[in-house]
Amino acid sequence: MNSISSPLVDLRQVSLAYRIGKERMLALGDATMQIQKGEFIAVVGPSGCGKSTLMKLVTGLLPPTSGDIIVRGQKVKGPIKGVGMAFQNSTLMPWRSTRDNILLPLEVVEPHKKRFRANRGEYVAKADALLASVGLGGFGDKYPWQLSGGMQQRSNLCRALIHEPEILMLDEPFGALDAFTREELWGVMQKLWLERRFTAVLVTHDLREAVYLADTVYVMSRRPGKIVLTKKIDLPRPRTLESTFEPAFVDIVHELRERIHLEHA
Repeated sequence: MNSISSPLVDLRQVSLAYRIGKERMLALGDATMQIQKGEFIAVVGPSGCGKSTLMKLVTGLLPPTSGDIIVRGQKVKGPIKGVGMAFQNSTLMPWRSTRDNILLPLEVVEPHKKRFRANRGEYVAKADALLASVGLGGFGDKYPWQLSGGMQQRSNLCRALIHEPEILMLDEPFGALDAFTREELWGVMQKLWLERRFTAVLVTHDLREAVYLADTVYVMSRRPGKIVLTKKIDLPRPRTLESTFEPAFVDIVHELRERIHLEHA
């Protein structure tokens, strides 16, 4: 990545404190990071360290207690545009077909909302092409309950990407899946990113997943969450499951694990 260019996302000593009754709890402390346009970053750390909170701050869903969040050169003062989100649970609507679930953002996000009805055929073709790209060609008419967990998460990724967001936020998107399906979806996610080059922010507990997918991995401390390690992943792409057993890959995973274990000591 070109470090000379201005970052797409710039967090400058960002803190967030919650009030619980009369108590003030610091959830995130002095988080500083820069994410370049088109970069894939992962955030790892102990449970409750503020990883998901960091996502909400970047997207403007939560205001920071102190510090600044700059996106596209502008200070974030509310929910930002051009964001796609995928969570651990696919949250597909059971009464809508897979295709109609994927089309949902286009019905509510401008400028697509204005032209959706008149151009539905164009959007349907786009949804079907996206489904095909994740191995779900021909499944558009199926309902979520007719799909496996892995297929539902593939559909969930399609829905997050259908409106071509500049930033994709991934909050434990594969955490509820079995190990085999999860590893299969790492490949799907990498393929989508290599083709589209959106900026991705992944929150995960799986260190192999972080190293497989990310350009940079940020390790957070225990609450109040601070970034205690920034690790560049200088491994060639496309990465494969076989590459996760290579010494260079394994060494990075061990380094991250040891840093997280320090937080539990």
